[in-house]
Amino acid sequence: MAEPHPEVIGPGHPLVQKVREIAMPYPDAVEETTWGRPTFRVGKKIFVFVGETMVNPESIVFKPVLEEKAALQGDERFFIPRYFGVHGWLAMHIDVDDTDWSQVAELVDTSYRQLALVRHLRTLDSEGLSR
Repeated sequence: MAEPHPEVIGPGHPLVQKVREIAMPYPDAVEETTWGRPTFRVGKKIFVFVGETMVNPESIVFKPVLEEKAALQGDERFFIPRYFGVHGWLAMHIDVDDTDWSQVAELVDTSYRQLALVRHLRTLDSEGLSR
């Protein structure tokens, strides 16, 4: 049997709590610990997770739209994450006390919209939950 992954960042960390507040109101969003880190999913698909690696635990990993990816990469807070980067994902270093949380919310929204089913998006738009 494989050994469990070490915890990258705990579920009670202020960063995780903040991302949870942003991610969980989305239709059918669930939180699941995977690879030692909190992941937020719609169905079986991860739309954002906290803790890129043990080296970068205070970070989020998300799927940007292609049109915004280059601009985000021009900002030193953003970097290409291990494993997910080859699939178009980006990561963002987060300082809990000095972060534009509205920007984080927009990134989570964009990521969710790319991975959610049409029925989730209809619910999202009809309930006015968009950022």
